[in-house]
Amino acid sequence: MSTECWKCGKKAVIHRKYEGKSWCSDHFAEQFESLIKETINKEDLFNSNEKICVALSGGMDSSALLFFLSKLFKNWRNAELVALTVDEGIKGYRDESIEIARELCDDLGVKLHVSSFEDAFGKTLDDIMKDKKHGCTYCGVLRRWLLNKKSRELGADKLATAHNLDDELQSIFMNYLKGDMKRMVRLGAKPAIVEDEKFVPRVKPFRNTPEKEIALYGRIRNLELHQTECPYVENSLRFDVRDFLNEMETKRPSTKFTALRAFDKLLPSLRKKYSSEDVSVDNCDECGEITSGRVCKTCKLLEKI
Repeated sequence: MSTECWKCGKKAVIHRKYEGKSWCSDHFAEQFESLIKETINKEDLFNSNEKICVALSGGMDSSALLFFLSKLFKNWRNAELVALTVDEGIKGYRDESIEIARELCDDLGVKLHVSSFEDAFGKTLDDIMKDKKHGCTYCGVLRRWLLNKKSRELGADKLATAHNLDDELQSIFMNYLKGDMKRMVRLGAKPAIVEDEKFVPRVKPFRNTPEKEIALYGRIRNLELHQTECPYVENSLRFDVRDFLNEMETKRPSTKFTALRAFDKLLPSLRKKYSSEDVSVDNCDECGEITSGRVCKTCKLLEKI
C-alpha cells in the first residue's frame, strides 16, 4: 500500500484496494466529484430547469449530497435546490441532526423545510413505539409517505436521496433472499416506481459510490457529522447482508462493484417483465395519497396505533 498520492506524491488519505491507487485529499475530492457527475450525466438525473428537493437527515451521506449539489447547481441558473428534513420525534436523537441540517443549509444558502411526524400523523415516533415493535418498519413507511407528500407540496420535480452503493447492494441482496424480484425494479440511480402526478420521482446521485468514500469526502469538505445512533435501530436482515458484503469486499476487493454491475445488466429485463403486468395505481381511501390498493400502507399502520 502506497502512502503517497499516485498523481502528485503528496500524503495519501485513502488507498483504494479495488483500483490499487492511493489519493491525497485534493485529488480524491476532485475525482469523487467527477464520478458523481458521471453518474448524473449517464443516468440523466437532472435538468437545468428543475426544482430539486434533497432529503436531508443531518447524517454525513445526505449532508455530502446537499453540499455537492449546491456546488453543482451554482452553474445552473434555472435550477432550484431545497432541502427537506423529517422530524420523527425521537427525543435526544433528531434534535441534534436537525440543528446540523440548519447550519449546513445556512452556510450553503439553501432553504430548509422541516416536516414532523407529530404534525402529519398526530404522534411522534416515540409515542408510536411505546406499544409497538419493529420501529424501522413504522419509521420507513411513514418517512417515505411524508417525504413524497411534502416534496410535492414544495413543487419539487425530483426528490434526491443519498442512497449509496452499500445501501443499493444491501437492498438487492435482501430482495433476492426474500424472493421479492418485483421490488427490485425500484432500485437504480433513477428508480422506475410509478408515474403519477402525486408521486415525486426519486434520484440517487451517490448510488455508485461506496459509503466510506462519501464519509471521507464529507470530512475533507469539513462537514459536521451526526454521530448518535437511532435508539430504534434493529438488528435486521440488512445488517447481516451488510456484514457479509463488507467481509467479501475485504477478502476480494471490487466485489461490491462487480455485484452492482451484474445487477445493472439484469435491471432492464426486470423492469420490462414487471412493467408489463397490470399494476393499478389509485388514491388511498383514507389519506388521498397514491397506493396500489384501497388503503395505503401508511394508513394501515396508523390504524394499528
